[in-house]
Amino acid sequence: MPAARESLLDAAFTALAHRPWSAVRMVDVAATAGVSRQTLYNEFGSKEGLARALVRREADGYLAGIDRALAQPLDARERLTATAEWTAASARENPLVRAMVTGCWSERLPAPTLTAVPSSSAVPAQRRADGPLPSPGDLVAIVRERAVAALSGAGAVRPDHADLARSCELVVRLALSCVAAPPGEGGVSELVRAALQRQLTP
Repeated sequence: MPAARESLLDAAFTALAHRPWSAVRMVDVAATAGVSRQTLYNEFGSKEGLARALVRREADGYLAGIDRALAQPLDARERLTATAEWTAASARENPLVRAMVTGCWSERLPAPTLTAVPSSSAVPAQRRADGPLPSPGDLVAIVRERAVAALSGAGAVRPDHADLARSCELVVRLALSCVAAPPGEGGVSELVRAALQRQLTP
């Protein structure tokens, strides 16, 4: 039941904004979502399963935003700038995204192991959540490869694939540095445009 699953994940995310994960109760998540506690356990199996599913959903949402930024009808430099802006904004607004991209999980957040866990769930989405969760390094690599794939055909990019991959990784890592230490006036956009001035041809 995808609708119930999303409602439960929304309820868990909302609860996390008001109390530490250790104080989030499954019965309250179910009540907020308007479903039975049994439905909650059928979907996620346990509180750890709920945590893994929540982290997986937020990772997927972050990467969907990366895809939207890269799909804009802009030149390569501006699409990479949009990618950096999305990374910085997502990490600023979403504590789970911030934890995923930095690897810094506060005691208020769920901190599931990133390695796969044994899964006997009959729910496909939960079996996926029980698989490996992305580390900061994994996310850098995923974003870099998606950016390379999106920009490879852009006429404004030098044909050297290695140069393009380095430029894409530079942007991601620059955005992550802005998450840890927010930039001043001009923000991440100005930094990325300056860094890419010599990397990408006009």
